[in-house]
Amino acid sequence: MIIYSVTVTISEKVESEWLGWMKEVHIPDVINIGYFFDWQMQKLLFPEDSIDEITYVINYYANSFDHYQHYTEKEAPRLQKEYNAKFKGKYRATRAVYSLISK
Repeated sequence: MIIYSVTVTISEKVESEWLGWMKEVHIPDVINIGYFFDWQMQKLLFPEDSIDEITYVINYYANSFDHYQHYTEKEAPRLQKEYNAKFKGKYRATRAVYSLISK
């Protein structure tokens, strides 16, 4: 299993709007494309990055590295463009890919 992990640090001023949009629009869009079969979101409680920013980690789960690659080649640019248009200048994001070794 492949885990595509996106860490987002978002301005506290737009956190509520961002969280609603993520749950109602962006994450369903990513999942409905069909390359990932599940997701999880975590909110960083400690250590805090700053007093006016909140950090979240969203993990998407794929059956194979090929599924992840197809997503990044075919769908990610469009979805990231939509994301940036909505929250430009209000967030920072980093991405990483992991292979699950055991549960």
